[in-house]
Amino acid sequence: MEQKNAMNKNVRPAAPAAPKGEAKGGSAFAAIVIPLAFVVSVIIFLFVLGNGSNFVGGNNANAALPGNYLGIVYKGGVIVPVLMSLFLMVLIFSIERFLTISKAKGTKGIENFVRTVRQKLNVNDITGAIAACDQQKGSVASVVKAGLLKYQEMARERNLDKDQKILAIQKEIEESTTLELPMLEKNLVILSTIASVSTLVGLLGTVFGMIKAFSALAQAGNPDTIALAEGISEALINTAIGIAGSAIAIIAYNFFTSKIDELTYSIDEAGFSIIQTFAAQHGETETYTA
Repeated sequence: MEQKNAMNKNVRPAAPAAPKGEAKGGSAFAAIVIPLAFVVSVIIFLFVLGNGSNFVGGNNANAALPGNYLGIVYKGGVIVPVLMSLFLMVLIFSIERFLTISKAKGTKGIENFVRTVRQKLNVNDITGAIAACDQQKGSVASVVKAGLLKYQEMARERNLDKDQKILAIQKEIEESTTLELPMLEKNLVILSTIASVSTLVGLLGTVFGMIKAFSALAQAGNPDTIALAEGISEALINTAIGIAGSAIAIIAYNFFTSKIDELTYSIDEAGFSIIQTFAAQHGETETYTA
């Protein structure tokens, strides 16, 4: 029962602060992407959506041409470039997270890698398991390799009892995992924030549009039907873009967190196999032969 007790803490450990270089890299990337996305969105809003060819009479102050969606979106008002920048940030950070997590998996399928490591451990081929980690690369392989190296160290250790050795291996795996998690979870907080903020910004644009609509409706005598229609259109455009950005951010966030959970589960599975093998192969006084 020792190995089961040793792996009782199967919950993913809390991620500590990332190393300084890694944290600076992540902060620098976000600091560049966020303002750049806003600048690009403003340029697209003014010179692509607001191009005169999208409007009646070639003037963006007029109504959009029938069926011209670029002009219709332009009529959403000043909140549109903000929503566009949030949408663009979701795309950029999603691509960045996809590439990072794919790299963390390694060169081959993670399930095949874990299966290979377990097969090596079943025949007590620790050197072969370490070689498989070197071939796999990635975050999961790095954590498993750290556990295997600690396995070899504890197998040579003669001053500790069996339970102390198992706890030492477990601690090594947990520490290696907590060093890798910040790299995997970096920038996910931005996606989760956008998932909430995008809807609120869209709602703000909706309110602005409805204010214009009701102002046109409150005209004394003959209400301005054109301004009324433009106000309602502005409200609906902002609502649509805000909801779309929020929905994509939520989907991306849940997708990446599920992928990270798969990686941590694979680490837990491989870690349990390492400890189980050590408990079965090495007694308190058994010596190690390389």
